[in-house]
Amino acid sequence: MSRFFAPGPMTCIEDLRRLAERRVPRMFYDYADSGSYTEGTYRSNEADFAKIKLRQRVAVDMTNRTLASTMAGQPVAMPVALAPTGLTGMQHADGEILAARAAAKAGVPFTLSTMSICSIEDVAENSDQPFWFQLYVMRDRDFIDRLIERARAAECSALVLTLDLQILGQRHKDVKNGLSTPPKPTLRNLINLATKPRWCFGMLGTQRRTFRNIVGHAQGVGDLSSLSSWTAEQFDPSLSWDDVARIKDRWGGKLILKGILDPEDAELAARSGADSLIVSNHGGRQLDGAMSSISALPAIVQAVGDRIEVLFDGGIRSGQDVLKALALGAHGTFIGRAFLYGLGAGGEAGVTQCLDIIRKELDVSMAMCGVRDVRQVDARILADTDDLVPRAQRPSPGAPRRVAAE
Repeated sequence: MSRFFAPGPMTCIEDLRRLAERRVPRMFYDYADSGSYTEGTYRSNEADFAKIKLRQRVAVDMTNRTLASTMAGQPVAMPVALAPTGLTGMQHADGEILAARAAAKAGVPFTLSTMSICSIEDVAENSDQPFWFQLYVMRDRDFIDRLIERARAAECSALVLTLDLQILGQRHKDVKNGLSTPPKPTLRNLINLATKPRWCFGMLGTQRRTFRNIVGHAQGVGDLSSLSSWTAEQFDPSLSWDDVARIKDRWGGKLILKGILDPEDAELAARSGADSLIVSNHGGRQLDGAMSSISALPAIVQAVGDRIEVLFDGGIRSGQDVLKALALGAHGTFIGRAFLYGLGAGGEAGVTQCLDIIRKELDVSMAMCGVRDVRQVDARILADTDDLVPRAQRPSPGAPRRVAAE
């Protein structure tokens, strides 16, 4: 585990972000911290949380609080999971392994991306807890089937199928930076790397520097040094709900569908037989101009009712953001950039710090809203929510928080 050196106490996710920006090479920091085109949806994912106000309650017994819950039927210490993020192992050497270890210690799920630097087997061999695996649908169906079998062999406890990356939204920063794994030895890159000695020494100490879920496993996939060219070549724009059904049957275990942003798609997800869906706009990295995830959440919850568990991803930078997503109907949440900031800032210890910050903020904010059990959080803790939750959709006083049927 990397020692977590910091110039001062890390009290919020923004502190971790600033430190990561100093320590991670520009092309990889920008890869994590950017959206598509104008980045309008990326910014809205964060900004729209600030519009949601909480009701402060007083003279309420705040003892014996609990954050324990479940996600996809799995017990969790708090309703937070680490989202699948590509190139995590380029934020810090062996990043996926370190993040998986931190998640296991915190009692929350870790999700490994198909586009990871550490492979499924790398993470399984270096972590003592089951993790989730995220799958993209590619043209090579045999390769997809082998990925599923590898995830099963590694005893992954859920499969997260991403539906919103059939084609790739352009991220201007990646194009301008010439994003590649590992970095191409251009003069600009060499100058930038010279200012990141901590990162460079870490990378010299590992052999994990490319897409290890793919190299040696896929045939004829072209140039793996460029993420954008590989995805353009291999990601399948013909993805349909028939593919979802086939993958569900092939996997046979817990299936989570990621990338739902519209109630009509949520309805189709509920009919698919999947266990959970994730309300997500891919971190604002796909359709620029789409709704923020938090703005889309209430209508999706209303559309599917109890027929499928609704999870949430997009813009969470604090425990209060987690609380607000739960209040609007999410059963659990994912963090992506927040844990990447921690990883880039301080490796495994940085991810632990990120999770500690979110846990403490969630606990304190929940208590100040007069709730002791996170499973009882609902729209009653929100103030002035008419624009987000129509009055007819709000739970009546004393009504239990809606939870998807097992």
